[in-house]
Amino acid sequence: MSVGSLQSCVRRALYEVDPKKYLRVETLPHIWCAGCGNGILLQCFVRTLAACDIDPDKLIVISGIGCAGRITTYIDACCVHTTHGRTLPFATAVSLCRPDAHVVVISGDGDLAAIGGNHLIHAARRNVDVLVICVNNFNYGMTGGQYGPTTPEGSHTKTTPYGTFEPPFNLVDLVASAGAAFVARWTAAHPVQMIQTLIRAFNKKGFRFIEYVSPCPEYFGRLNKMGKPQQMLRVLKQVSVVKHGVDPSEATMNPFNRIVVGEFLERTRPTFTDKLRKVVERARRR
Repeated sequence: MSVGSLQSCVRRALYEVDPKKYLRVETLPHIWCAGCGNGILLQCFVRTLAACDIDPDKLIVISGIGCAGRITTYIDACCVHTTHGRTLPFATAVSLCRPDAHVVVISGDGDLAAIGGNHLIHAARRNVDVLVICVNNFNYGMTGGQYGPTTPEGSHTKTTPYGTFEPPFNLVDLVASAGAAFVARWTAAHPVQMIQTLIRAFNKKGFRFIEYVSPCPEYFGRLNKMGKPQQMLRVLKQVSVVKHGVDPSEATMNPFNRIVVGEFLERTRPTFTDKLRKVVERARRR
């Protein structure tokens, strides 16, 4: 996609489109807490769909359990709300059965990186043709604020009142090392950049992974004295450093002092669907 076409598409998303076409307006208002970044993500996502003129009949959105998993409630397309941690097995099957469709996974860090962590690395390794948006709020927000695999060391959660002592995953480095075709990270304080990256991701094949850092004022923010929602957003903006193309292993993240954001990796590999199709064709010729 050319730079000019990308900029034109971003302008359409921001100023020209009506995203209601892709929303189940009868389900609104949403159930997320005030200040949660999921609402911003939903806005970015439906505006991208409208700007790219994605056919709702060829859009399949799959989510798991957790705050981010409720996003499929509000998207007017073919949506699947799966069991905990099993979004990517579902998405792999859908991608193989519907190679003509846009298959998107939107779920949280607990769903994708904890109980679903094994599926995450193998979907990246196989280069399954699916776009994954991982909403990282650093804790299990829906079930009470327990710590998870992305909780920063030293931070407080309901299950680590004296501070988390386990090192967190660097998710962009994890999926890049496993073989992802496209890897990026933005925060809820970067909606325009998020839309731009979503547009680029929709125009690419293979396993595309976007980490979306989302404030959780009710649990993570309150327990770590990060202030009100608007203050959390301001901090996310202030501590973010844009470094496009940096090695994902150097894209470190700590919501209190420094978050490296940007588009880190883009490469072309045969997709899982392409390879499987060749195997089937060889089998039929025998």
